[in-house]
Amino acid sequence: MQLWKDLYKYRFELLLAGQLAILFGGLFLPLPWFESFVSPVLFSANLLIGILLFSANKKKMRFVIVLLIGAVFFLLFEFSSEQPSHLVKALKLFPFFLFYILLVVELVAQIWSAKEVGKNVIFGLVSGYISLGFVAFFICLSIETFYPGSFGGIPLVNGSGSTEELMYYSYITLMTIGYGDIAPVTIIAKKAAVFIGLMGQFYLVILTAIVVGKFVNQRYMS
Repeated sequence: MQLWKDLYKYRFELLLAGQLAILFGGLFLPLPWFESFVSPVLFSANLLIGILLFSANKKKMRFVIVLLIGAVFFLLFEFSSEQPSHLVKALKLFPFFLFYILLVVELVAQIWSAKEVGKNVIFGLVSGYISLGFVAFFICLSIETFYPGSFGGIPLVNGSGSTEELMYYSYITLMTIGYGDIAPVTIIAKKAAVFIGLMGQFYLVILTAIVVGKFVNQRYMS
């Protein structure tokens, strides 16, 4: 119990560290191995950190526990299947998709209600943006799972787009950089690209303005 309380103090640091491991772990490990085995484990570990993050709210914590159990179950089921169906692949994505939506909403709410701009607000702001990128990633991955070839310029792995390439595309679109090396081909992929770009702009403009405003007021009042 004491260990849990000690870890709770560093919940935002642990969350951010886990997210960065997912984003950049592929730089240090063989990519096929990272995509197939390490990345799912890291996403599941992020859900575990989510239990810690939401431990102050019992309902949300139980919900994240259910998502973690569901994610592990479908991951194991997929690993045990030689050729998992599109439905199994989609069900595997669903718990993570819900978790990151919940996480973005929670972090935005905490930033919005924070009285002072401290370390946790900054970590929360960064983690919220990275989480938004994961939401975008699972949107793109779901589209590619059901409609293979929806994104042009992505090399196919086992009949569908590489997850690391989709991760890259999701964040490039979220940040509205758009190099053009990967492009949406189908209508649903194009609509998703517009939606992801809008999400990124709204987050940066609104949340950054709120944090800067709180920080200026904090310095003025002190």
